[in-house]
Amino acid sequence: MADEQEREGESGREALANSPLATPHHYAQLTTPSERKRALVILFCSLMCVGAGQSILFAILPPLSRKLGLSEVQVTTIFAVSAAIWVFSSPYWGARSDHVGRKPIMLMGLIAFAVSFGLFASVMLAGLNHLLPALLVFPLMVVTRSIYGMLGSGTFVSAEAYVADRTSRAERTRWVATIAAAFGLGTTVGPGIGSALVVFGLFAPFYFVSIVAVLSAAAIWYFLPERSRPRSKHPVETRLKWHDRRLRPFLWFGFILSTAGAIPIQTVAFFFMDVLHLKESAAAQSVGIGLMVSSMAALFSQLVLVQQFNPSARTLMRWGTAIAVSSNVIFLISHSFGPLMLAMALSGLGFGMARPGYAAAASLSVSPDEQGAVAGVIGATSATGFIVGPAIGALYEVSPLAPYMLGAVLMAGLFAYARFSPALRYAGMISPEVTDEVPETQVPNA
Repeated sequence: MADEQEREGESGREALANSPLATPHHYAQLTTPSERKRALVILFCSLMCVGAGQSILFAILPPLSRKLGLSEVQVTTIFAVSAAIWVFSSPYWGARSDHVGRKPIMLMGLIAFAVSFGLFASVMLAGLNHLLPALLVFPLMVVTRSIYGMLGSGTFVSAEAYVADRTSRAERTRWVATIAAAFGLGTTVGPGIGSALVVFGLFAPFYFVSIVAVLSAAAIWYFLPERSRPRSKHPVETRLKWHDRRLRPFLWFGFILSTAGAIPIQTVAFFFMDVLHLKESAAAQSVGIGLMVSSMAALFSQLVLVQQFNPSARTLMRWGTAIAVSSNVIFLISHSFGPLMLAMALSGLGFGMARPGYAAAASLSVSPDEQGAVAGVIGATSATGFIVGPAIGALYEVSPLAPYMLGAVLMAGLFAYARFSPALRYAGMISPEVTDEVPETQVPNA
């Protein structure tokens, strides 16, 4: 009897998927509650792996870069090139996932991350051991990191679109925050993973994360439920472009937020070495602690504040930008370890609120069949801050305080923009043209 019911449920899901009347709302109903929970766990673990890799990289690269003879501008250039590629690849993979499905794009992105991360570490290792000519180390670091920018963006945009496919408007902010929290949790545990594995070699954490990323890709391939391609039956070219009037306020918000958010990430390690006068090894440890504190604060905002109080997207944007201003101010007025840890915590809390806030608001501003496209466009803004990384590095060389002055001004301006811009002020309150979204429900007899 149970087998018969299961077959009937599967038949019902297939019939719904193949129906000529099927819409993205129907595809959300193809996943049972148990499969939906499993999907969230898989996505959470996969994005956590990427977050762990990023925190390891940002904590270890600055001290290593000085051993390799690289300047602050060169280090930021590595990320700037990758970010510039990301800006163009993210919208492409987001829109592509609307046609071929979320799962293949996620798989491609994770494999690209694993390859890029492993090769990047190998280039640094070869450079330190003088196995590569010094002139080749920097260009190869740029190339290997660019693999992530070209293909790795697919993981984030397709994961966010996958979530949007399976949530109602009322659920959107919570689920987007949960996905963002996965990356944040990864950045929290990343320094701990690095510290535990560094006994096997300075680059052991890099290779470990690469292996875990491959295993995450395998989990997506075998266990992530996605029975049909969202738009394969009736492919329609998306009309959503980056200059769409519905998205312009969110693009400006995202660009400024990304620029301000890149400042502590790219300069805090140098700040600890130059302002606190820490040696390279001590700076790496201090930065690891700071990134962990920042990530824990971001997790608190996304897994506690958002989940328990369910604030609106616009509330998250306003409070997040206001808190981020205070973080930059502390960097400017206090130069001791304790207050700087508080500044890192406030930075994580502020950006942890603002980022999912504007991502959810943008998702709610377009129709359901544009979710992949909007995820790609919004995902592109998350990388734009790193494009101006060399300028931030040059600003840092003028004065270690200069980038944080810029950060305080940018976030204060962004708070005012979120408060007075009509589009951002009413973000999430005005429904897009297509508003027949329904929450995911279990298919009968499934």
